[in-house]
Amino acid sequence: MQVLQSSTLLDNAVLEFSKLPGIGKKTALRLVLHLLRQTEEDVESFANSLLNLRQNILYCKICHNISDTEICGICSDKSRDETTVCVVETIKDVMAIENTQQYKGLYHVLGGIISPMNGIGPSDLEINSLIERVEKGNIKEIIFALSTTMEGDTTCFYLYRKLAPSNVKMTVLARGVAVGDELEYADEVTLGRSIVNRMPLDYQK
Repeated sequence: MQVLQSSTLLDNAVLEFSKLPGIGKKTALRLVLHLLRQTEEDVESFANSLLNLRQNILYCKICHNISDTEICGICSDKSRDETTVCVVETIKDVMAIENTQQYKGLYHVLGGIISPMNGIGPSDLEINSLIERVEKGNIKEIIFALSTTMEGDTTCFYLYRKLAPSNVKMTVLARGVAVGDELEYADEVTLGRSIVNRMPLDYQK
């Protein structure tokens, strides 16, 4: 009995999909087979959207959030409170906080947190640009919305020390977000309350 050989084209597509986070080989195969059932125009549109995303996406020159233009929609929105800046690790955290509809200030995306175990130091993050924003004197409050993990607390302490000479008000999310939690997994109600009830940050106490 002759054994049917698998399609190399199918295998290659499954391999690429399985490289995505949280996608195993079975899920990747299901996604690829789904695409095969779509029209060529739909698949081409899907592929082009990914290619355009990779080639044309920009990062805001002010806050480092993703954007279609040099300055993102949040930073260019004159209705936002320009005196308050919420410091987050990643773009996903911006999305999580925006979904709460409880925050009307601006953001600063660090691009991660200090993690010596993973080889990430202060120079690998967008810290200098944050300091420059504060030094301009327009910012009155910095909210640290970092994960309540050891790495998040280390980053928070480092930024506190760096920004202390500016005398800007520094606050941290209320502990409605459980210790050890990553911000993107907090539910919208808890996260929203944590922002509204934020507390002064003072490592001198």
